[in-house]
Amino acid sequence: MAHTWIHRFSIFTAVSTFVLIFIGGLVTSTGSGLSVPDWPTTYGENMFTYPIDKWIGGIKYEHGHRLFASFVGFLTIILAVWLALKEDRRWVKIAGFVALGLVIFQGVLGGLTVLFLLPTPISVAHGMLAQSFFCLVSAIALFTSEWWRSEIVVIKKKEGYFLQLLAFAATIFLFIQLGFGALLRHTYSGMAVPDFPLAFGQLFPSLDPDSILQYNQELIRDGIKWPGDRMIAPYQIIIHLVHRYWAFVVATVVGFAGFKIYRSVFLPDSVRRNGKILIAAVVIQFLLGMFTVLTRKEVIITTAHVALGAFTLVISVITLLQLMRVFGFRFTRIHFSD
Repeated sequence: MAHTWIHRFSIFTAVSTFVLIFIGGLVTSTGSGLSVPDWPTTYGENMFTYPIDKWIGGIKYEHGHRLFASFVGFLTIILAVWLALKEDRRWVKIAGFVALGLVIFQGVLGGLTVLFLLPTPISVAHGMLAQSFFCLVSAIALFTSEWWRSEIVVIKKKEGYFLQLLAFAATIFLFIQLGFGALLRHTYSGMAVPDFPLAFGQLFPSLDPDSILQYNQELIRDGIKWPGDRMIAPYQIIIHLVHRYWAFVVATVVGFAGFKIYRSVFLPDSVRRNGKILIAAVVIQFLLGMFTVLTRKEVIITTAHVALGAFTLVISVITLLQLMRVFGFRFTRIHFSD
């Protein structure tokens, strides 16, 4: 029974982390990152006692993000201690403490993004560490599940290595794409290219000074930028297009991996089901990316695009771990079933 409750609490922590990523997406989508300019206080007051009637404008997003991040940190402390006291597998206990270390470091990075006025490297690192933490707590939820702890007959099929390789490739490609997405958001390159599927009517737009001037005039004419705004630069167009064109590669790899996993009838139903989820998630994610551009970064669509990206990555990670369990993968000298 203790294992059941640890598993349920792990799921709750993972779901809460997903909600936190969604709220973090709202912060970037609404441009609220510096709505609260100090840290760890909120306008000089204790963060936890800051009056609700002062939660106006972007403050409600940024301050709410901080409070919910603190909640997730508290959950992670409980999870790490609970695993240390009740878990019988040493490597799962270690995973709990690694998660605790990550969430602490994540909080520090979040504070530094404010104190140093949203520097791109720290902001991107903050976003990617959030993805890594989400993957880890989701993995802990899998490790503490009855399915993982039960005796599983190892499948001896030559297709096993290929499926693991596919799932691994999907995971790596997704993580890289989320990194490109974080770079795009924190360099304000989301609307550097305002049309889709072409870019200023071309596959690869020219980046010479005259063309850049023309693109900026188009953005002003279309109401995407104002005359006093900073002009878009060539590097922003490049970042946007790298994220966009890599999405085609990711969609192909993840979609193919999901298809092969779903069609592998020798796999447990829970693993095969993840194949369908991967296909659906990557298709919806691609469409959300397209509509993010076409709706000029409508807040809910843009935020859903961020959150679904994290969800897709986690499903890929969970599927990879399940395949390792099913095909008897060894991690150094440790059986994942130990």
